[in-house]
Amino acid sequence: MFALQTIPIIGMELEAFVVLLITAFAGGAFGAALGALPAFIFTGFLVFLGEGVAILQREITMAGPIDGNQLSVGLTGVIGFGAITGPHISFAGGVAAAAYAGHKYPEMEPEGWPYHFGKNILYAHGTKPDILAVGGIFGALGLLITLVAGGIGLPTDGIALSVVLTALIARPAFDYPLVGRVAGSGLLDMGPFEREEERAVTDGGYQGARLATEPWLGHQYKWGPVGFIGLITGILAGYIWIQTGSIFLGYAISAMSLLFLELGVEKIPVTHHMTLMGSVGAIVVMPMAGGSSLAALLGAGGFGAVSGLLGELTQRIFYAHGGTHVDPPAMAITLVMLAVGILSLLGVIPNAGYL
Repeated sequence: MFALQTIPIIGMELEAFVVLLITAFAGGAFGAALGALPAFIFTGFLVFLGEGVAILQREITMAGPIDGNQLSVGLTGVIGFGAITGPHISFAGGVAAAAYAGHKYPEMEPEGWPYHFGKNILYAHGTKPDILAVGGIFGALGLLITLVAGGIGLPTDGIALSVVLTALIARPAFDYPLVGRVAGSGLLDMGPFEREEERAVTDGGYQGARLATEPWLGHQYKWGPVGFIGLITGILAGYIWIQTGSIFLGYAISAMSLLFLELGVEKIPVTHHMTLMGSVGAIVVMPMAGGSSLAALLGAGGFGAVSGLLGELTQRIFYAHGGTHVDPPAMAITLVMLAVGILSLLGVIPNAGYL
């Protein structure tokens, strides 16, 4: 029977796989319609709701036929991180749609956007069918990458890895260089941005002058402040985990805070990679320290700071010189969780966080 055929590697029945793939296409297209950042903000709200239900279910006995555990898992896993608003699907679809629009429709660029249009993940692409189709294709691709990563047991966050890989694939697919032309003294030099230097740009078919270096966040790129905000938000996420047992609640709060960035509030920090890794730091360190909450809190801060600095490092390599968005938080999460996963497999640390 059709439904009983199982796909190798991912271990999923064919019918269930097709259902997920079609849904992921729609989720990616929806992410393109809304824009990548607005789609990710929805991820934050849905994960927040799912984690809130999970916390309540641990405190009270739910009456009636509703299974509280299934409800919370459905909201966080199936919806928030699943085929509808999972970052590897809706956000990835929005990122690819922006890259395509920057290549195909440079005239659509909104007034006042300082970077290449292919980087504009705040922009909603509405109902233009070809842009939505690109989002859908990359949403489906994001699902495939995540399923394969999980199926072969890669010791890292498959969702974050998928967000990174789909963004990198979009560059050559739409005629952008993989890294871009480097200005200044090297990949890590943000001096050209600070001096407002410009250069001629042809990325994605665009013809014109752009800033020679375009940091991911103009208000969040200096090493010291980035490390410090990572320390602070990591501690906060660690405390949330200690008090509630929720790994993803701090992440959800960070994601929801980006609503203010979308609405134009200046200098809102982007911290979801810091808070998620802060929770992981607390989870890893607490059993190593004999259950000490203080040690867990310090570990959370350390993991948050490292994740923030890795996000900054990777943005200087893969974002600042190119014409499309490659997500620094996803790169940081991928790297930190890869280290955690490998160290856990080697028995150096007692667990692998949420892997």
